[in-house]
Amino acid sequence: MTHPKPRGRQFFANPGPTNIPDSILRALAVSSIDFNDPDFNAVYDIAYAGVKRVLRTDQHLFMYAASGHGAWEATLTNMLSPGDEVLILESGYFSEEWGVMAGKLGLKVRVVHADWRHGVDIAEVAAILKQDTAHAIGAVCVVHNETATGLALPLPAIRDAIDAAGHPALFLVDTISSLGSLEFRMDDWRIDGVVGGSQKGLMLPTGLSFSGVSDKGLAAHATARLPRHYFDWSIMRQRRHHSFVGTVPVSFFYGLQEAIRLIEEEALDNVIARHHRLAEATRRAVRAWSGNAGPQLFCLDPTRYSDSVTAVLMPEGHGADALRATARHRFNVSLGGGLGPLSGKVFRIGHLGDLNEPMLLGALGAVEMSLRLNGVPHRTGGVAAALDYLTETAAA
Repeated sequence: MTHPKPRGRQFFANPGPTNIPDSILRALAVSSIDFNDPDFNAVYDIAYAGVKRVLRTDQHLFMYAASGHGAWEATLTNMLSPGDEVLILESGYFSEEWGVMAGKLGLKVRVVHADWRHGVDIAEVAAILKQDTAHAIGAVCVVHNETATGLALPLPAIRDAIDAAGHPALFLVDTISSLGSLEFRMDDWRIDGVVGGSQKGLMLPTGLSFSGVSDKGLAAHATARLPRHYFDWSIMRQRRHHSFVGTVPVSFFYGLQEAIRLIEEEALDNVIARHHRLAEATRRAVRAWSGNAGPQLFCLDPTRYSDSVTAVLMPEGHGADALRATARHRFNVSLGGGLGPLSGKVFRIGHLGDLNEPMLLGALGAVEMSLRLNGVPHRTGGVAAALDYLTETAAA
């Protein structure tokens, strides 16, 4: 069945890609330029240095014309050798994806299993590392913010667990839906490999990704034997741009320069605080809707709530995709769907990137109307709860 396109601008409450600010769209609209042209190199250098500031690192950065999956593959293949063991901390769909990729690349995969609604027990991670006296585990792989479940893992606690075990494993972290949205400190938390992408907190189109790499990670690269070419850091280090085995996607860097400018104009700490405030408003709306039989926050650990995406579990017998279709076709609001085993069971409200209070309240209003139109059991007042919180916490 086709639906007439709703009038008005779409409210994009998807957890990635995210809204692209108008100034970034204008910055992306540049004529072709030689990627070795001095004019472009000046833009590139500004953008490259800006990404390192957002990562909060003074170490190494490699960039790719690829989605986040490309950066995952680059990070694994540049640091590890065939038969090395990686420890994957289960958090949801994307931690599973990382494990599948590692296995196909010829690595041994060990998973710290967890209920997706709570995430891993850090004490279990510490125990596994302490028992690994032969240091067979070459890397601990963590998705900082699991986009599929709305759950964020505590990276400093994981760093402490590695240290307490005296384990030399590399610490590899996926920040695709956390960078520029949640607190993240690559150098302070001694993270060896960071996977990031353009399409979420950096407010760009999909297609640019990168790896932040520590000195320890670069030393591991010197002996890593997994096959690679397009993603080979040794080749990249010889190039002027310290990245890209091939043509540099020049237009992305004009947009990235503007994205960094916007983030730093607001100040990164303020960006993170804004994300927390909008996320908490969203959670208050969901809790107001919940009642005894209504939609529920999927994440059950309040200390691990994500500040970039909220996953909402539908009541038994009510499909998330029907609600999403109503929001999209009746109200022009785009919501995220469930991934993997959560398909049809949860919908996801993205609240990251270029977003403010009216945009969020409009999306929440569409969700509340869609709940009613689809006959989903819920209490009214979700939007009012969010509005009250946002009003109470508004800066004077």
